[in-house]
Amino acid sequence: MNQKFEDLFSDDADRQPAQDNKDRLSQDETASADGRASGSSERSGNAEESRGRQSLPGSNQPQEDDDLDESDVFENSLFIAQPPKPPKSRKDMRRKRSRVKQRRLISIILAISIVVVIVVAAVFVTMKVRNLAPQIENSRQYAADYPGPGRVVVDFTVNDGDSAEKVAAGLVKAGIIKSQAAFTQAVAAKGAESTLYPGTFTLRLRMKAADVLTILTDQTKAGGFLEIKAGDKASDTFKKASNMSGLPLSDFTALVNDKGAGILPAEANGSFEGWLEPGSYNVKNAGSAKDIVTNLVNKRISHLDELGVPTGSQRENILEVASIAEAEVNQEQYYGKVSRVIDNRLAQDMPLGMDSTIAYGKGVSASELTNAMLQDASNPYNSRIHKGLPPTPISIPGDSAIKAALNPEAGDWLYFVTVNLDTGETKFTNDAAQFQQYVSEYKDWEAKNG
Repeated sequence: MNQKFEDLFSDDADRQPAQDNKDRLSQDETASADGRASGSSERSGNAEESRGRQSLPGSNQPQEDDDLDESDVFENSLFIAQPPKPPKSRKDMRRKRSRVKQRRLISIILAISIVVVIVVAAVFVTMKVRNLAPQIENSRQYAADYPGPGRVVVDFTVNDGDSAEKVAAGLVKAGIIKSQAAFTQAVAAKGAESTLYPGTFTLRLRMKAADVLTILTDQTKAGGFLEIKAGDKASDTFKKASNMSGLPLSDFTALVNDKGAGILPAEANGSFEGWLEPGSYNVKNAGSAKDIVTNLVNKRISHLDELGVPTGSQRENILEVASIAEAEVNQEQYYGKVSRVIDNRLAQDMPLGMDSTIAYGKGVSASELTNAMLQDASNPYNSRIHKGLPPTPISIPGDSAIKAALNPEAGDWLYFVTVNLDTGETKFTNDAAQFQQYVSEYKDWEAKNG
């Protein structure tokens, strides 16, 4: 009990020293009065009480004895209790409500943000799944293929630029193959993506995908599409156009004999050679030969404009030089040098001496030329005899040769010889004696390789 009383007052001793002193004085006065009334018997009790109170170390607070009753503790505890806090002001209440609202607003914003993130993630995942769906479906269809050889005969058209996937989808829709996967896997295994020729092909329903691919990669089986390549000749092009379109060859010949009236520009001098644009053309449903040829010439003119080829007689000359360069060597890297040789010879008033032009005039290949042909002055394309450029281009030159003719490589060369027909290695010189050595080198290669 004495320890409890000490704990109760030890923390509060410093806060209420005046009140404690007043209480002790009151107790002393009461004890003195009681002593005078009761006599010596009470003095002995007061002596014991005095001995029971001892000074606490480091303070003036007396230590109470263990006989302190509960009423004294309750009475002194009134001095320890904290006074109640005054009620909050309206301003504090408003601040509290404001903080509550702010916390609610933050919670709402966080919740909305989480929902937005979830929605965005869901959309992203959905798009990824959709993109993967064709691949998944493709893998599921791995074994989906007909055994072949097929049933009813049908026509199927591959357009210029169609991808293997697009062709496969069309084949499935037409009932020719069982699955896109069977066809695209056959294309990948054969590496045939770049050899799917445009045209109309004769196929059958329910064919094996690999058999279909074999046909679609065979240009000889492509119908309806006219394929023109750099280096082709106009006469050969018109024959193919007739075969692909089903129109009579005589219709094309009539246009040639009429010198392309109403079709060719004036600088072409009435010749279609060099004035047909390389590419793939759907001629299956063409209305007439004139429609086909007019389209080819117009495409050519537009493309020459794009390449920046000067108009008028210069355009014709560029086509002539380009066609010779393309015919003389089989490597594009030499087009610029051959063009420079032609320019240098023209500048020095030398005959071009190009066998490719002589062969064109005779309607044969360069390897078929004879000594008599080389000496035939009646051939206007005989550039060993007749100086200057030939009357017309000698083929349909491609972009690389045209660009080389526009900007020939710098050099003083006057001669060149392709010394190896397999590799296309060609050597250039401005010295006649060196030229003869190159000729001997070529003859040695020819003797060894037949």
